[in-house]
Parts: sequence; C-alpha cells; structure tokens
Amino acid sequence: MLSDIEIAQKAHGKPIQDVAAELGISPEDLVLYGTDKAKVRLSALAHAPKKEHPAHLVLVTAMNPTPAGEGKTTTTIGLADALAKLGKNPVLALREPSLGPVFGVKGGAAGGGYAQVIPMEEINLHFTGDFHAIGAANNLLAAMVDNHIKQGNELGIDPRQITWKRCVDMNDRQLRHVVDGLGGVVDGMPREDGFEITVASEIMAIMALSTSLADLKERLGRIVIGYTFDKAPVRARELHAEGAMCALLKDALSPNLVQTLEGTPAFVHLGPFANIAHGCNSLVADYMALSYGDIALTEAGFGADLGAEKFCDIACRAGNLKPSCAVVVATIRSLKYNGGVSKDALSSPNVEALKRGLPNLVRHAQNMVEVFGLPTVVALNRFSADTDEEIAAVREALEPLGIMMCESNVWEKGGEGGLDLAQAVLHLLSKKPHFSFSYATGTPLKAAISAVATRVYRARGVVYAPKAEAQIKRLEAEGFGELPVCIAKTQYSFSDDASKLAAPRDFDITVREVKVDAGAGFVRVLTGAIMTMPGLPKHPAAEKIDCDGEGVISGLF
Repeated sequence: MLSDIEIAQKAHGKPIQDVAAELGISPEDLVLYGTDKAKVRLSALAHAPKKEHPAHLVLVTAMNPTPAGEGKTTTTIGLADALAKLGKNPVLALREPSLGPVFGVKGGAAGGGYAQVIPMEEINLHFTGDFHAIGAANNLLAAMVDNHIKQGNELGIDPRQITWKRCVDMNDRQLRHVVDGLGGVVDGMPREDGFEITVASEIMAIMALSTSLADLKERLGRIVIGYTFDKAPVRARELHAEGAMCALLKDALSPNLVQTLEGTPAFVHLGPFANIAHGCNSLVADYMALSYGDIALTEAGFGADLGAEKFCDIACRAGNLKPSCAVVVATIRSLKYNGGVSKDALSSPNVEALKRGLPNLVRHAQNMVEVFGLPTVVALNRFSADTDEEIAAVREALEPLGIMMCESNVWEKGGEGGLDLAQAVLHLLSKKPHFSFSYATGTPLKAAISAVATRVYRARGVVYAPKAEAQIKRLEAEGFGELPVCIAKTQYSFSDDASKLAAPRDFDITVREVKVDAGAGFVRVLTGAIMTMPGLPKHPAAEKIDCDGEGVISGLF
C-alpha cells in the first residue's frame, strides 16, 4: 500500500495556470510560485464573474479528535472531488498546515490517500512562506517594543505588563517562558518573556480576518502590546509599527491556489489550531471560493465545539458569511475511543464501546442543527476494520434525530468514494438554513463565554480564576467588554479536561486567563491547562522525515 506522500508524488496535476483559467481567474490576477501553485491577487475578487445565484457555503467539521485521527481534511477534499464528478463547480477553502504538528505528532493538513491537495510536501512544509511572513511581522513588533523601552521609553511602557509575545512556527516548550535582554546595558532591558507558536499569534488571526490591505493595516495598528505604568493600553500604532508590518505581510494576504489529485481547485490559506486560536482559513480564501465556484467547501479545525463554533461566531460574524449546511466527520474508531477503548485496540470490533462513545457525535450533530441552525449530515469515514454491525449502530443513533449519515471512502477511492456524501450535501443545500450565532453581537464577555460553555459544550457553568476576573473588569473598562470570544480549550473533550471523553455532564469550565486581541477583534479566553506553545512528543514525526540526494522527501506521512 502506498503512503500518502508516495501517492502525492506519483500525481501529475495540471499546470496551475490552467486550474486558474478553468475557474475564470485571469493571468493578471495570478502570481506564480513555480508550475503547481500560485497566489491570487485580491483584485481577483473584483474581477469575478457576476452570478445569477449566490454560491453555497458548506462547513465541514468533526467530532472531538482522538489520537487515531478522523480524516476531516481528507473528507472535505474527497467531497469536493465527488461534487465535481456530479457536474458541480466546487472550490475548496482549506487551512495551511503548521510545521509544529508536521514535525510533532498530529501530522500535516493536506488530506490523505486519494483525497489530497498537491504539491503535498510543499504545502506541508514552507509552501509560499505565509507563516514565515507572519512570524517576521510578529517579531518585528516585539523588537520595536523592546527597542522603544531601551531608547528612553517615551510611552512609559511597563516591562512587567508587556502582553505581546514572540512567536515561532514550531513545537518548542523550551520557549514558553524565557528571560531575555540579559548581558548588560547595551543588550536591552532584562524582562520575563515568552513565545507562542505562530499559528496561535494574533497576527495569524488578523491575517485570516482581514479583507483588504487597508483593513489589515488598520487591524495591525489596533494591536495592544501591553500597558503603561499608569495602566493605559499601548497600541502598535503608537510605536508606528503597523506600516512596516503590513509591508512584510502584503503578499501573504493573497490566498494560495493549488489543486486536488483530481484537479479540483483549492485555496489553502492560513489559520490552523482551533484549540488555541480561531482555527479557520482566511476570509479572502472563502470569498474567492464563493466568487469562483457554485459550492465553496471550508473546513474548521478540531471538533465542532472548537473550529465550527469559532467559524460561526467569529469568522462568519466578521466576514458576513452564512453557511448553507454542515458536514460532521466521524469514524468508528474515534467513537470506540470515546467509549473507553485504548488506541491499540481500536481495530477490534466493539459495539458496546462504540455505543458509549456515540453521545459525543450526537451532541456535535445536534449543536450544528439546534445551536447554529444548519442542516447537517454525518460523514462516516470508513476504515477496513469497521464492521457492518458497528456502522448500523451509528445510523440507528442518528435516525431518530432526523440526521442523515453517509459512509465515505474517499481515502481509498477519491471522489468516487464520496458520491453518496455529495448527494446528501446537495439534498441539504435544497433546504433553507436558519443560521445563527451561539450568542448575539454585543453580548458582554461573561455572558458570551457562558453561552458557548453552556449551549455548545453543555457545561453546568463557568468558574473564573481571580486573575481572569480582574482581567475581564479591566477589558470592560477599556471598551473591550462586548467583543466576540475565542475560547482556547482542549480539543479532546467538550470540557476543559482532556480525560472527560464522550459527552460529559455536570462539569464547569474554568477560565484562568483572558487577553484582548484587539486587532483580531476578539477576546482570547484560556481555559483549563491549555497552552499557546505546544511541545514535541517523545518520538516526534521529525525522526522519520528524510530528504535524499535528489531532494526527494520521505517519511512525511
């Protein structure tokens, strides 16, 4: 059996100019990065053909992830290829992979088997340099903050109250807490500092939510980097940093165009890590997909309690998007894992364990229908070890709720393996959605946090650490008290405790820290033990990745 990378390396995609031309994107709006990928200028949005009917937006999400993996990106890609086989004009809008999980444990985000976007290796590694640009802009601002203090500190920035962190796109726990500026007077002001992974940075969120260069620069200027000795917020524009940051980011704001193994166009741009960030690809990628396709498929990170909630409550609110339906991806082995089966025993039939794990899937599907008002289908990503009895148990649990379930075999068969799912999605698109947020725009911070915790997670309530209580009062006094909330939480559970699997009840969500991401336009809420800089596992994936003398990469999944 071929590995994902071997399948991708044997593929012969169309020249990317041809993919763009088939969409109707003119050569003037295309910036080529070789023959197989390109950036599409923002001007292409104004040049898009006028449509008689607006395109549909399909949101693909999933149950809570497990170490076994669910195949959400694979399913999204295969669904797009299946829709193309049915004569539709689907366009994908996917998130870019981060180097952290690529070299860590989770892997990349280019799909798998015969449902991938290519060039797989480049997408999973440096791609077009978007993340490097974000890291450079982030760290330029950090350097300007410390230089301002070193050069006399005219703004009166309190080094003890600097909230802006440096970033790097790698899992590096050693950098979570550091002391820098050591060495003497010429080397800066010693202070406590720290790093976030690039995908969790505010710049990443700003980029994903910006709709133009003017919007980007304005958002960059709004960033709060810390506070003065008088406890007043200090913004990036007071350091005159937004212009240079925008200069570093201007090319990265244009989305990247690639294709699936079957030639379906895909915009892959920004935004992973829905557990510690908002976890959505860029709005401009969504706009491009909606402008040039009749069905746009976008994927939100991790479980529906994280990525789908943030897509609906943050991205759709900011970008005035209205999804038409939702797909919730599940696997038999993930259901059994949620039912208490260890990872090494997931291939053995176990209907009873599966039934114990089913409430996790049911809750996610119900949330999409009842909380967000979206017609929903469950895509069961089938594996060879799955039994007919196990699959029947899933179907029986969903039928009384009026939720369809379709088997998906796109990993093995590409678009052909997703035709039933594609037909189900087309059926849902004939229905009228009643899309809604989980809380209204302008809701006070605590009420918004409570709404997500009780309506989406089904928590009993929210407990605030004293530090978080003080931070919320401060943000309210500074005028940030009615921003949307971006809740950072473990991806493995509806609760903030990763060990509480399936669909726990009678639990509280504990908020330990709150921070404003003023440029992104939301308040970041950290719960439980979640951190914004992951670490590598005992045996990281990097140990198996190699590059031979001809430049051929191996071991990349």
